[in-house]
Amino acid sequence: MARTVTSTSQSRRTALVDSAIRTFARTGYLGTPTTALAQDAGISPAYVFKLFPNKTALFVAALDRCFDLVEAALEEGASASASVEPADVLEAMGGAYARLIADRDLLLLQVHALSASDVPEIHASMTRGVARITSFAQSRSRGSDAQVQRFVAVGQLCHLLTMLGIPDLDQSWARALSRGIRHPSPAAPLTREEVEDDGPP
Repeated sequence: MARTVTSTSQSRRTALVDSAIRTFARTGYLGTPTTALAQDAGISPAYVFKLFPNKTALFVAALDRCFDLVEAALEEGASASASVEPADVLEAMGGAYARLIADRDLLLLQVHALSASDVPEIHASMTRGVARITSFAQSRSRGSDAQVQRFVAVGQLCHLLTMLGIPDLDQSWARALSRGIRHPSPAAPLTREEVEDDGPP
């Protein structure tokens, strides 16, 4: 009986975290009341607090889950790489990441986490996530520090381009900033071959 209760509690906790990613992505950490999190998950506010001690803990769990998904996508990309050369592995990882952030909830959650990084727990979680992904890219690709730095930097530029829709602007500055960087839209993800060669689009 105890095992069944634990299993049910864990499944509800997982469902709440997945729901929280969507909810926090829409309105951010500061703008999301616990009642909204409960409503989206289809549970009572009291049950939210039964699963997590406070809103900050739930946001951190959602952010940790986001980085779980990022790492899984990078592994999927690396496993599909055409060769074991660092540049090829990073290129394949970049393509997988591009497809992942076609889900704008994951992208928006990271943006909101940065805006709330003055909250110590969120700062620690975001730093932990960046460290985790950077270390994974280093070990999985066996790339140089410069290659991995560019991989991460281009990924952050992709966040900016995607959030502002810059690639859709027919202006010289937008073309310059978007040069060589392609990424999917939620409606039509790019194929692996369409993703820019050197890093996350």
